[in-house]
Amino acid sequence: MAPGAVWLGAFGCIGTGGHATAPAPNTAWTPPESEREAARAAQSLPAATPPPDLAARLASLQLADVLDLALRNNTATAAAWQDARAAAQEYAVARGANFPTLSLDGNFTVLKTAPTQGRQAVRQSIYGPQLNLTWLLLDLGGRSGATNAAHAQMLAADWTHNAVLQSVVLTVEQAFFSYVGTRALLAAQQASLAEADTNLQAAVERHDVGVATIAEVLQARTARSQALLNVESTQGALQTARGALAVSMGYPANIPYDIDSLPFETKVSALAESVDSLITRAITNRPDLAAARADVDAARARVSSARGAALPSLLLTGVFGETYLANQPAVPGSSYTLNFGIQVPLFAGGSHLAEIRSAEAQAEAARSRESGFLQQVIYQVFTSYYTFQTAAQSARTADDLLASARQSEQVALGRYKAGAGSLIDLLTAQAALSQARAQQINAHFSWFIALAQLAHDVGVLGLDGSAPIRLQPDSSGAH
Repeated sequence: MAPGAVWLGAFGCIGTGGHATAPAPNTAWTPPESEREAARAAQSLPAATPPPDLAARLASLQLADVLDLALRNNTATAAAWQDARAAAQEYAVARGANFPTLSLDGNFTVLKTAPTQGRQAVRQSIYGPQLNLTWLLLDLGGRSGATNAAHAQMLAADWTHNAVLQSVVLTVEQAFFSYVGTRALLAAQQASLAEADTNLQAAVERHDVGVATIAEVLQARTARSQALLNVESTQGALQTARGALAVSMGYPANIPYDIDSLPFETKVSALAESVDSLITRAITNRPDLAAARADVDAARARVSSARGAALPSLLLTGVFGETYLANQPAVPGSSYTLNFGIQVPLFAGGSHLAEIRSAEAQAEAARSRESGFLQQVIYQVFTSYYTFQTAAQSARTADDLLASARQSEQVALGRYKAGAGSLIDLLTAQAALSQARAQQINAHFSWFIALAQLAHDVGVLGLDGSAPIRLQPDSSGAH
C-alpha cells in the first residue's frame, strides 16, 4: 500500500473517533463495543409494571381497568397535560406585567486619587444597596391584549388535553373490542371445529358399516380441515390483537393479562337522536373545536397587543439607595430618584405597522382554520351517525341470519341422522352456520366500535368508556 493511502486511512479512523463506516456499500457496518454495551444495558431495563391497585386484577381486566391503565401510561396525555401546565404559567407571566417590578442591586467601589498640587492621595471604599422600581401605570391595550392572548392559549391547551384524552379512550376501546371480538370469534370457530369432528366421526362410522361412501368421508375430512384452518388463523389474529391492546395500555405486548368477560349479550339498537341534534351537541362539546375557538381568541388578542405597543404609555421608575463609606462611622445619607414619564412611539422603521398587519393576518388565518375545522366536525358526526345506523341494522340482520342458519343446520342434521339427507346438505348447512356466527360477532362488535366513534365525534366520550347518547327504547345499553 502506498504511504499516502496509509496516511489517509489513519486520518479517516481518527476523524471518526476510531470507528469508520462500512468499508463498502455491500458490507454491513460493525458497531463499536460501546454501542453493544448500550444495547445490552437497554435489555436489562425493567419493564413497565402495572400499579398495585390493578396488579391483582391483571388476569381479569374490564374495560374501565384497561382505560385507567391507558390514561395513566399514555405519553400523549402526559405531554398534553404538561403543555397545559406550561400555558397556565405563561398566563401567570402575562398577568405579572400589571404589577411593578423591583430589583435589588449592590455595589462596592474603591476610589484612589493621585496626589496633585500639594494634595495627598485619597483612598476610599464606598458600598451600598440600591432598590430599583419600574411600573407601567397605563398603556392603551398592550398589556391587556397580551394577557388575554395568554389566557386564551391556556384555555386552548386545556381543551387540547381533553381532546387527547378522548382520542386515547377511543383508540383503547377500538383495540379492546377488536381483541374481545376476536376471542369471541375464536370460540365460535372452535364450536364449528367440534361439529366438524362429530361429522367426520359419523361419516367414518357410516362408511365402516357400509351405509356411506368414501367420498362422504373425504368431504367430512375436508370440512374438518377447513374449520381447523380457521381456528389456527384466528388464534394468530387473537395474539396480534392482544398485543395491540397491551401496547394501547402503555405496556409491552407480552405482558401477562386477560379480559374478564365478553360484553356481547347486549341487544343492539339504533339511535334515538337525529343527526342534526348530534351535530349541535358536537359544536358545543367537542374539545378540539373549543381549542380552535380559543386559538382564534388568542390571535385576536394579539392584534390588540400589537396595536397597544404603537400607542403612548405612562411609566413610573424609581431608584432608592443607601451609601456607606468604609472605615467611617458617619453615613452620608440615603438618596432616591422618582420619575413619571410618558413614552410615545414615533418612528420605528414601520415595524409597529408591520406587527399589527401580521397579527391581523394571523387572526384571519386562525378564524379560517376554525371555520374549516367546524365543517370537518360536522362531516365527522354525519359520517359516524350513518355508520352507526348501518352497524345497528347489520347487527339485527346478523341476528336473524344466525337464527335461520341454526334452524337450517338442525333440520339438515336431523335428516342426515334419519338417513333422508345427504352429508353434502349437512356440511353446507354447517358452513352457513359457521359463517353466520362469524358475521354476527363481527356485526355486534362493529356496533360497539361505531358507538364509541360516534361518542368521540360528538365530544361526549367519557374517560370510563361511557357514551351518553340516547338509543331507541329496545336497547339495553351498550356501555
